[in-house]
Formats: sequence, C-alpha cells, structure tokens
Amino acid sequence: MWRSVIGSAKALSNCSCQNHWNVLLLRPLASSPSRFLSSTSVLESPPPPPSSMPPVSLDNINPKVLKCEYAVRGEIVTLAQALQEELKSKPGSHPFDEILYCNIGNPQSLGQQPITFFREVLALCDHPSILDRSETQGLFSADAIERAWQILDQIPGRATGAYSHSQGIKGLRDTIAAGIEARDGFPADPNDIFLTDGASPAVHMMMQLLMRSEKDGILCPIPQYPLYSASIALHGGALVPYYLDEATGWGLEVSELKKQLADAKSKGITPRALVVINPGNPTGQVLAEDNQRGIVEFCKQEGLVLLADEVYQENVYVPEKEFHSFKKVARSMGYGEKDISLVSFQSVSKGYYGECGKRGGYMGGTGVGPGIREQIYKVASVNLCSNISGQILASLVMSPPKVGDESYESYSAEKDGILSSLARRAKTLEVAFNNLEGVTCNKAEGAMYLFPCIRLPEKAIKTAEAAKTAPDNFYCRRLLNATGIVFVPGSGFGQLPGTWHFRCTILPQEDKIPAVVSRLTEFHKSFMDEFRD
Repeated sequence: MWRSVIGSAKALSNCSCQNHWNVLLLRPLASSPSRFLSSTSVLESPPPPPSSMPPVSLDNINPKVLKCEYAVRGEIVTLAQALQEELKSKPGSHPFDEILYCNIGNPQSLGQQPITFFREVLALCDHPSILDRSETQGLFSADAIERAWQILDQIPGRATGAYSHSQGIKGLRDTIAAGIEARDGFPADPNDIFLTDGASPAVHMMMQLLMRSEKDGILCPIPQYPLYSASIALHGGALVPYYLDEATGWGLEVSELKKQLADAKSKGITPRALVVINPGNPTGQVLAEDNQRGIVEFCKQEGLVLLADEVYQENVYVPEKEFHSFKKVARSMGYGEKDISLVSFQSVSKGYYGECGKRGGYMGGTGVGPGIREQIYKVASVNLCSNISGQILASLVMSPPKVGDESYESYSAEKDGILSSLARRAKTLEVAFNNLEGVTCNKAEGAMYLFPCIRLPEKAIKTAEAAKTAPDNFYCRRLLNATGIVFVPGSGFGQLPGTWHFRCTILPQEDKIPAVVSRLTEFHKSFMDEFRD
C-alpha cells in the first residue's frame, strides 16, 4: 500500500500547493481511502498524449554522428551494391556483367592471395592439437610449425579464443618491437606499443585523447583519408586543413603548415597534432627524407604531436624513393623521448599482405610519458583487447621468414610477385588517366591509389549543381551506371576549391586492368562529347 501512497504523491508533484504535498505524504492511509481508490483518483486520469517524435530520429541523435562522413563507403558504393544485386537477379539488365570495385584498399576481395607462411602459422595457432600429428610435418613448413609453437607459448593457456592483455600479448609486442628496431636501427620499447584491430581504432583512440573541445584542432592533409575527418568530427574537434601541392607531385610544404597553423590560431583554435600519411592516401606520394626532417622540426618547434600514418610502408614502387619511418627520422636528428611526441600507425590490411578482414595493427608511441600511456591503456581496456588473430598477424608482418628458413624462398616470391604486379598496375592506370581528355594524374610512387584531376566542362558542372550533387560525384555516378566501375569522388577526400578529382585503387587483378581502362576510356569520351562547352 505504501507504493500506492508514494505513487500518488509523485503524480501530484507538480501541484502548486507544496503544503498539500507534505500533508499527503504524512496522512495515515485509513483516514481517506477514497482519495486513492475512487474512480476520480489521480491514478486513473487520462495519460498525456504520446510524443509525435520517435525515441530515436535524425532530429535527436548525437549531431557529431550526423556530421561524420566516410566517402570510401558512401553513396557511390551503396549504388554499386544495388547494381550488383540487380546483375544477380536479372543478368543482362545493364551494359556490363560485373562491378569493378576500385573504391577501397581491400586487396583480397579483388583476388589477391594471402601470404602462405602467415596463414600456416595462423591455422596452427588456432588449432594447436594438429601440431602433435605426424602428418602435420608434411602439410606445413618447418618454420611455420616452429613459429606457431613460439607464439602459443606466449599466449596464456595457448588459447587464441581468450581475451588477452588489453595492450596486446606481451611476447607479440616484443616481436614487433624487435622488428621496428631492425627496420629503423634504433631501439623500440614494447611497452610503447598498443595492438589494435587495424590502425583505425588506434587513430580514434588518439583523437579521443587529444580532443577536449571544438577549439582543439588537428592539422590534416588535403586530400586526406576520410578516417581522419570522420574521427575528428565524432570526437568533437576541429579539422585544420593543409593543402598538398599537386603541381609538385602532392608535395608537403612546411610553409603551408606554418600558414595554416597561424590561421587556425587566429580563429581561436588550439592545434594539438599534425597528421602525415606516408606513403600518401589518396595521393600515392612518398616523402623524401629531407622533407620528413623539416616536418619533424616543425612539430618540435610548435609543440605538436606527430601522428604518422605509415600503413603503406611496404608499398613503394619507384626506385628513387624509399620509406623512412618518422621515428627513425626523429632519432637520426638526435631527438629522444623528451624532445618530440610521435605516434605511428601500422596495419596488416595494406602492404603486400592485404589481410583487411583479420583486423590487426598497432600504434607505437614515443615521447608520450608513462602517465599518458596509462590513460591510453585505460581507454584500450574498455574494449578489453584486440582480436588475437590480428595480434599474431601484426607480429608476423614485422618478423617474416628470414634467409635460411624453409619458407623464405616461397615467402619472398609471393611478396615480390604482389608488389611488382601492383607497380605495373599503377603505371598502366597512370598512363591511361593521362591519355584522357582533361585529366592529369601524378605518378603513383606508393600506397594503393591514384588521384587524378579532372577538368569538367562547365555544362557538366551546371548539370551536377542542378542535381544538387558535387560535379565529381556526378561524374562517378555516371561512370558507374555506364560501366560498372566504382571510383570515389575527390570531394569525399577534400581538394583545393575549384578542382575536381576521383580516387581509383590499383587493386583489381592484373587481368582486369585492361577492362577498367577500356570501359573508362570509352565512357569518358562519350561523357566529354555530351557535355562539351
């Protein structure tokens, strides 16, 4: 009965007479039973009309989610997927028989084969009981078996289906640190390494750490990989753009960094970090070491955290360029832990391995200090741990077979075959783009993409504006509907105002590249003729 009394009291809480509220709570129940049980009681009064707004709608969700965009899987890709379903249900319904996905760096979805040694080790770790079988020796290489035993001994209970340490399995971090040291020639501390589900969660983690309000800014390249603009939007910060120079092969000029830094400060924004993507996405350039030294010096002088996206470090296709990690560059300049804050990102999704679905990667910090490391660990622990297969792959990527190992020759052949084929594909597409009317394309020095500039006729631009879409989006939609080729409009990556681009991956298998070129060439000629001024 006391529940009835208290419930009635709550129902009357909006009553203007506070004394009546107090009396009601204190009055004995038997003194006025009709007040609670009669047909005219407050409990039986008509409920208020339900709100017309649903509990979750575009009008009441977090506005940061609405602001976030990710063009790589945006409108054009959604349309491509619908067309693919139509091709399955109604063969011959379109002027093409397959969708050629050139929109995303997802190598194995387009036919690239995984590295045998990596998959052998993964299989043995996930099913360790076969390690003791005699037939295993004939099915798996000796070094894959040995490596699987080494890894399993580092995993508590040898259980790849169990949670691990939130920072990642210590023995695997030791292996990765040794690989970084071998690559750079400078010591690496496994305690500075956090294993993550690909590089993307690590980027989100750093944005979450750095963004205090909309007045905190991150310097990002334009064009940029949309992960950065999306994560900045989600965590409530400000994107401070700096423009790469297309005329000099997408050069990164320190003078441009200084200009944009000063402009941001004049607007009351506090720049916290500088993002550098090397090799570039979507632009495919590889930074020269002298250029990197200037960037490191800039970050040191301005007190910025250097966020180095280095997931394409294996993807360099021109002999005159070489990948250098920013950590190596900083150390070679004599800068240690107390001189510069730097966080680098690596992933098993790119390179020659292309294990996107395994979701493995890591971030390695230097100059962040134990207190900040504890805070990063706290955030990482909220997600418990990254997946174990991805952790294992990250360690394999940084410690592949060596000369003398049974798998070395086959591993080297697979690696070299993939990278040389990517280089040929990049060159073929580069030449094809430059042969198109009104299109110019810089050399693909690295990564997995080309980012051609297209000078669209004024008539096409006006038609796009009338359709309330960006001109490069209009071009990519028309291309998709006519050919089945999926490009991503440059407007999804950012570009110099008044210019238009699209991003194309070099990942369709080599025997598919001629079809991409011929379909694109035919479409482009028709498009330019239709909208010629």
